[in-house]
Order: sequence, then structure tokens, then C-alpha cells
Amino acid sequence: MLHDPSHYTPPPIAEPIHLSQRDTDILRALASELAVIAALPVHKEKAALWTRLNDLDSVRPMVWINEICWNEMNVDDELTLRTEHPWAQDQERELRRTLYQWRHLPGDMVVDDFLSCPLAIHSTDFGIVEDVDVVKTDETNDIVSRHFNIQLKEPEDIEKIKMPLVTHNEAATEIRYQAMCDVYRGIMPVKKAGQTHIWFTPWDYLIRWWGVQEAMEDLILRPDMVHAAVDRMVDAWMVELDQFVAQNLLSLDNNNTRIGSGGYGYTSQLPGADHDPGHVKPHNMWGCSNAQAFSEVSPEMHWEFAIAHDMRWLQRWGMTYYGCCEPLDGKLEVLRRIPNLRKISVSPWCKPERTIAGIGRDYVISHKPSPAILAESSWDPDQARRNIRAFMAKTEGNCHVELIMKDISTVRYDPTRLWSWAAIAMEEAERMGGR
Repeated sequence: MLHDPSHYTPPPIAEPIHLSQRDTDILRALASELAVIAALPVHKEKAALWTRLNDLDSVRPMVWINEICWNEMNVDDELTLRTEHPWAQDQERELRRTLYQWRHLPGDMVVDDFLSCPLAIHSTDFGIVEDVDVVKTDETNDIVSRHFNIQLKEPEDIEKIKMPLVTHNEAATEIRYQAMCDVYRGIMPVKKAGQTHIWFTPWDYLIRWWGVQEAMEDLILRPDMVHAAVDRMVDAWMVELDQFVAQNLLSLDNNNTRIGSGGYGYTSQLPGADHDPGHVKPHNMWGCSNAQAFSEVSPEMHWEFAIAHDMRWLQRWGMTYYGCCEPLDGKLEVLRRIPNLRKISVSPWCKPERTIAGIGRDYVISHKPSPAILAESSWDPDQARRNIRAFMAKTEGNCHVELIMKDISTVRYDPTRLWSWAAIAMEEAERMGGR
């Protein structure tokens, strides 16, 4: 994530990376396993299926799992870190999680035949860090309950939202890139990667500074203040994006990059004809937005206080994704006003019949089965299958659908539940595709 409202992210430091032979050997062994997997022809086949889905020419539903409760996933020490250097541990963690997901819950996962070295990019963020009281039920889980202490109380407080400054520490990038090349030489190539898909969600930030109830009341009581605050947030994101473009820090996301709150971004329609491979621009990429706090807000107000402001951002991208957890089944006519919209989030709170009828074959249905089934007192695989079949039956095989299991807070420390769900989802997706 480019930003996190809970804390300031410190700028990267250009400091040498010196690994022990043991750390190097561990990373090389893991990368060797990954290289064998990445060479399998199935990844090109899956990429082609994702492309057809996002091109609105789907063969079958596509399946992907994200936002996994990794604190509950470790089995037989598959995720236990063995390196000692902090940089090596970051590398090891990513490698182990990728290998684990491939072994146990791949769905339609695609594994690259190279390793990415992210550019050492830093943004100063938006000037406010949430002031929050936290309650935890599990010290190992980063899913917590929050009470937000209000920081945006009066119109003049909107000035607390600052325009971000973007910098690229080229020396830090080069150090990390060379370290990766040295470690993985002869196993997998390493490629530098800039900022890919940007999670743009002004309201996710505003409610953490404003308060949920207070912000919703002010839609009616102080609409001018609300408009000014959302405008300020969009301005900040736009200023940041302009700096990414000016410094040539963007990278394509029409690949196995997550788009919005959904699946991969593979499509033949991006980067498009107007593409300079040496300088990626927003119109070569996917954009997104949502307003999760607007679950109970009318379609008219959703447009006025969210999407109408978002349009300045959304129109800059080649294609867009809209939504996350908010139910959008009663707002589809409003969403159709987004000219480059391609995928719509269909959360567990949507009414399936109304959603499917309203979307049809015009957009990708980014369906989010409820993760609550994974948190029940006992695991019921038959119910999981019935849930998937019930939704898919309503499409009558005539829609473009991705099944995205996400927001997984807990599996009751039984990872096999998620493994089972992944297998069931793939069986049902392939059944829909006639295999």
C-alpha cells in the first residue's frame, strides 16, 4: 500500500546490504523452488484466461484469494523465517508466502518468471495520522477494532490535509537491486518495478480523521465542508500522481497486479496504442475508487459526495474498477456514468439478483463471497459449495465473474479451511467453464 493512515512511513535509506552465506543460501533455495513453479506453462494459460475475463470475453469465472490472515497460516514451519538480516527476512517472507499460496490455495494465481525490485519511492502522505484507540482480540492479528478521535471538526481543519511530496532514492533502489541480482543470479532475473496500481480511496481516509457518524451527519448538516474536504483529498492524490508521472515512476499493471479490491489486471486493452515503454502514463494503467462508508447513503448522495469528485481521478486512467465492501446493487445506474469503468465490486451485502441483472455482461462482476464461513465454529465445505453455486446459478453462465475471497480475519487457526475453499471454488469455476 502506498499510504497507511495509521502511521507515517519513513523515507528509504541507502545503506549497504551484507548478507551471511547462510542467509544467501536460504534465499537461493527458496527462489530455486519458485523458479521451477514459474516455468510451468499453466501461468500463461491462466494469464490468457484473466485477459479474456477483463476483455469481457470470459471463458469461466476466475478465482483468487487475497488479504490472508497469515498469522494463522503456518503449517510445518512453511512460513517460519530462518534468515537473520532484516532485508533478507523481507525477501524470505515474500518468497515463502508465494510458495505457500501456490501449494495450498492457488486458485487462478499467476507466478512471474522474474523477481521484482520495487523502486525506493517515498511519499510524505497527507499530513494527518489517525488518532485512534485500538482494541485487540488476538495479539498476532493486525485486524483490530478502532475508535477514531476526531481531527477534522471545523472547515479550517481541512487545511491540515497537506499536498504530498514524492521522492525516489535512486541510490537505495540501486543497492537493493544489486543485492537481489547477486543473491538470485543464475536462478531468476530481477526487474525494477515502479509504482503500479494505486489504491485511491479518499473516504477511507476522511472517516478516520472525521469520525464515521460525524461525517455522515455532515453530508446533510455541513455539505459545503464535506465537498471542500473531498476536493482537498482528490487534489492531494492528483498532486502526488503528477509527481509520479514527472519523475517517471509508474509501472504497468495489466499483469498479475491486484486491481482495486478484486483480481488481476491482465487485459489486451492496456497499455493501449498511446504507450511509450520508457515512460508509463496513467492512461496506460488501471484506476480505481470506492466509498466504503457510503453503504447506507442514497445513490444521489453517493454520486454527489464521492463519485462526482472521484471523476477527476478516474478519467485519467485507461480502465477503472469501482467499489469494495459497500453494497452497490442499488447504485449501478450511477456507476454507469463512469465512462472507463470495467469492473464492479459485488460485496457479500449486495442482493445477487439485482446486482446480476443490473450489471449483465457490460462489466466484470467482482464477486466477494463472505469470509465469515471460514470463521464459523466448524468448517462446512458443503455450505461453501452451496454458496458459490447459488450465486453462480443466478448468472446463468452469462456474466463475466471473478470470485475473490478476501478480508480473511480468521480461519480459527485452521488453514485447511481456506485450502478447502480454494479447491471448491476452482472446481465450481471449472464446472461453469465446462471442464
